[in-house]
Amino acid sequence: MLNLSPEHEAFRSSVRDFAAKEIAPHVAQWDRDHHFPVEVVQTMGDLGLMGLTSPEELGGAGDDGDFVSLCLAIEEIGRVDQSLGITLEAAVGLGINPILTFGTPEQQERWLPDLIAGRALAGFGLTEPGAGSDAGATRTRAEVDGDSWVLNGAKQFITNSGSAITSLVTVTARTGQRDDGSPEISTIMVPAGTPGFVAEKAYDKLGWHISDTHPLSFTDCRVPTDHLLGERGRGYAQFLSTLDDGRVAIAALAVGCLQACLDMAVAYAGERQTFGGPIGRKQGVAFQIADLEVMLQASRLLTYRAAEMKDAMTRGATGAPTRAEFKQAASVAKLYSSESAVTATRIATQVFGGYGFMEEYPVARFYRDAKILEIGEGTSEVQRMLIARGLGLAVE
Repeated sequence: MLNLSPEHEAFRSSVRDFAAKEIAPHVAQWDRDHHFPVEVVQTMGDLGLMGLTSPEELGGAGDDGDFVSLCLAIEEIGRVDQSLGITLEAAVGLGINPILTFGTPEQQERWLPDLIAGRALAGFGLTEPGAGSDAGATRTRAEVDGDSWVLNGAKQFITNSGSAITSLVTVTARTGQRDDGSPEISTIMVPAGTPGFVAEKAYDKLGWHISDTHPLSFTDCRVPTDHLLGERGRGYAQFLSTLDDGRVAIAALAVGCLQACLDMAVAYAGERQTFGGPIGRKQGVAFQIADLEVMLQASRLLTYRAAEMKDAMTRGATGAPTRAEFKQAASVAKLYSSESAVTATRIATQVFGGYGFMEEYPVARFYRDAKILEIGEGTSEVQRMLIARGLGLAVE
């Protein structure tokens, strides 16, 4: 069992209550309408969920928050709806954390209070039409012209990038060439509404219908040179570091999916009557549900082990893991949990039989939503490559 502190357990309970009261009654309609509920996102901010990893002086939780708490919040919201779970994950992990980690005090003071309060959202512009897993193949360019960066290029699959409260998108771009001929990649913050920056029409996605996801284009888009985030030429390394944390958060979202599948399958197996009794009496059904419990417990332990490692690193605790050890744990948690979640939705849908294929049952929504867990924040193939490299294998 995962041993949480009383404070963590109380926090989990409060988020679970919020999700049950404010999300669950409406989520099916929001999913059908592809509606992004800004007011719910802002309520998450009011509850302090956006600031769980941020310092108190910027409006965050300070010592009362940590990465484990963020993962608990993502899990509990993802247990009710994966779209809003990823909205929270991206808001903090991909929107706030890069600025918190690499931003100057002036940049932090300008952008973070509204992001932490949930009054605004920020996107994370990494993926491009020709640069997904191969993020080093970035083609978006930024050139200095006087006191401005001028950006040209395109990004795709960017979460929280075109909502009514999106305030900026952090973008990787080529800003030059290194002596060895490789591209110099830097990170630049582009405020929403900047001329030349367009969040194109939202995607018509298989799942995550409630999540705000857009392709982005940049055409002679000018931002001041002080919008460079971190050191010039370190953008690729910054985003890789950001993705390590994000993988653990995606694993927490997958744990929420697994818990939902187990809950739905157990309840339905106890209610559905065939051949004179509930289907849960049949080994063919019961054994599959037992497998869900195994996958859930293993995924939860892997996820929170990695989250606790992150917190120990942040605190500088004695015996804290190295960055390499954390990276390995993050990839293991993300790979196992995401693939288990996809399997769990297939099993739960099978338990429901024909009803599982009907949109009126939440299991169908979880089935649609789960697949992206194996893709976002690094595909399963990328995770296997990273894990193998962590074992000392020179895999390409």
